[in-house]
Amino acid sequence: MPTIPKLPFGIKNRRQDPDEWDKTIVAFQSPYRLKDLCLDQSKAQDEEMTRVSRQEFKVRLATTDDRRKSASLLIEKMYSWRGYESDSLNHDPNRITLVAYQENIVAGTVTLGLDSHKGLVVDELYKEEVDTLRAQGRRIAELTKLAVDESAASKSVLAALFHIAFIYAFHIHKYTDFVIEVNPRHVFFYKRMLGFELLGHERMCPRVNAPAVLLHLDLSYIEQKIATLGGALPPPPGEKSLYPYGFSKEDELGIAQRLQGG
Repeated sequence: MPTIPKLPFGIKNRRQDPDEWDKTIVAFQSPYRLKDLCLDQSKAQDEEMTRVSRQEFKVRLATTDDRRKSASLLIEKMYSWRGYESDSLNHDPNRITLVAYQENIVAGTVTLGLDSHKGLVVDELYKEEVDTLRAQGRRIAELTKLAVDESAASKSVLAALFHIAFIYAFHIHKYTDFVIEVNPRHVFFYKRMLGFELLGHERMCPRVNAPAVLLHLDLSYIEQKIATLGGALPPPPGEKSLYPYGFSKEDELGIAQRLQGG
């Protein structure tokens, strides 16, 4: 009798539903880790924590025009009220767009761009700074089109999207660094919550019709933070970063194993 292959740790067998198994990277509940590995809730938790913990999300690849359109609509919504401009997502073999869903509603999205002979979007404003990293033998990936609906459990959604983008960049494609363009008003958030550092000073970005700065993060820093803080909820006293809202190291390796297997 043939043996049934064992799935990566933390992932249930969802083969009975092709959409679940073939299209969903991971399902999780906010504010905990994987949906399948929810921690027991303490009686001391307040009503708000209990309400939030029941929110269920799925992170999927935007591999179809419909999914890219849905992600583009969220980006347009979140950018427009801040006065930013945005263009629609299109298929590109060097870009991986992740979309977080709450039921069938898009709750967040981010696009991971992998450096290639075509370069990166950030080269338009910051080619000199990125070329300096390339000259050091660094392999650069960029994060673009980041948007999270504030009506969702934004910390958990943002942490999950960022963590899976890291898994693709670090474990699957062997990249070494992240760069991201952000509005100067948001620099403190990215420094405090994720550990980014300033790489390129303020310039006007014509793509969004707003000022931008370039931030940089060594992926080995992310690896270290996940190893010590990933999934450590509630966060340790004084810890303000997003890393406790991401997956544990054990869950991360299970997700990476699944992605590497196709």
